[in-house]
Amino acid sequence: MTLLTGAAIGAAIGILYAPDSGDATREKLSQDLKKAQDKFNKNYEEASSNLSIKAKKAKVDFETRLDETLSSASYKADEILAAMESKLEDLRKQNAKLQHKDINISGDKEII
Repeated sequence: MTLLTGAAIGAAIGILYAPDSGDATREKLSQDLKKAQDKFNKNYEEASSNLSIKAKKAKVDFETRLDETLSSASYKADEILAAMESKLEDLRKQNAKLQHKDINISGDKEII
C-alpha cells in the first residue's frame, strides 16, 4: 500500500515538473505504474506463499502435538484401568474372606 501511495505521489510531482510532452509523460507514468504493479504483485505472491508455508507447518505441528497428547492420554487411561482392576481384585479377595468368616465349620452362618 505504501509503495502504491509513493508511486502516485511521485507520478503527480512528475506531471507538474515534467519537461517532456504530454504523450511522453503519460508513457513514463504508464511504465512507472506497470513497474509498481509488478513489484506489488511479486510482493503479494511472496507474502501469500510464506503464509501458506507457515499455515502448513502450523497444521503439521498441531497434528503432531495432538497425536502426542492422545497417545499420552491413552497410556494414562491404561494405567488408571490397571489400577482400578487391581483394586477390584483386592476388594474381591476381601469380600471372599468376609464371606468365608460368615460360614462356621458346621455350615451355619454366624451372626456378626
